[in-house]
Amino acid sequence: MNGPSTYERLINEITRRHDEFGKRAQDIARYIVQNPNQIALESTKTLAETIGVGSSNLVRFAQGLGYSGFSEMQRVFQSRLVAEAPGLAERLHELRSELMGRAIDPKVRLLHEVIVNDIAALHQLKGSIEDGQLQQAALLMSRARTIYLAGNLRAFPVATYLHYALLHLRRPVQLIDGAGGLASEQAQLAGSKDLLIATSFRFYSREVVDLVEDRAKHEVPIIAITDSHLSPLVKHATVAIIVPAGEHNFSASLAAPMCAAQALVMAMANQMEESSA
Repeated sequence: MNGPSTYERLINEITRRHDEFGKRAQDIARYIVQNPNQIALESTKTLAETIGVGSSNLVRFAQGLGYSGFSEMQRVFQSRLVAEAPGLAERLHELRSELMGRAIDPKVRLLHEVIVNDIAALHQLKGSIEDGQLQQAALLMSRARTIYLAGNLRAFPVATYLHYALLHLRRPVQLIDGAGGLASEQAQLAGSKDLLIATSFRFYSREVVDLVEDRAKHEVPIIAITDSHLSPLVKHATVAIIVPAGEHNFSASLAAPMCAAQALVMAMANQMEESSA
């Protein structure tokens, strides 16, 4: 094997070379980075159909990274899944098989499908956030003069939950809601002693990306909650919390991002309690 031998090295290599890829290769790269469990579990044909490319494109992509073919690259993802979530692949397969084999009401089937996908997303979340990242984010949140929150489209519920939770903990917090078209003016109140928590998933809100880029220029610490190392928020983030956010449509579950947001608030509360002890 001449390609990266570990999941971490493979993701870093894909991220480093992303801008060099053609359009189809970028589509493949983005899907791989955002859906490592699916890469480990699904067939080449199924993955190609999901991404919207040919199976040969997947093979060439893997070969471009130094592997003999797509299957060899896929084994890197399978090794990660086995190491970080023993039995997950088998359990998901059992759940999906049970779902497809039962004669149940379509509405109930839909609920079961959502539950199975959420189980997979939460297991993926468990392996995507390091303890050090959570603690660093908690420290930023506990020390900030004021915490500003930005999140549009699918990410708006995450921002509003953080607003609720931080108010409940009596933390100075401002939700950048853009009322009256004043989102930029609201964000400009954030200075270097404050903190911006920005949440955005593909397709990324242009307004949130612009706010992050502008505040980064003014040395405002930024926590990004997003779905990929390739997200435009990551390169400006002090801490990047990468979470699986599902398919890119309005009905996709927010179980993993909401879980990550809740963990951030709890970690901050623990940090503040330890500091006051």
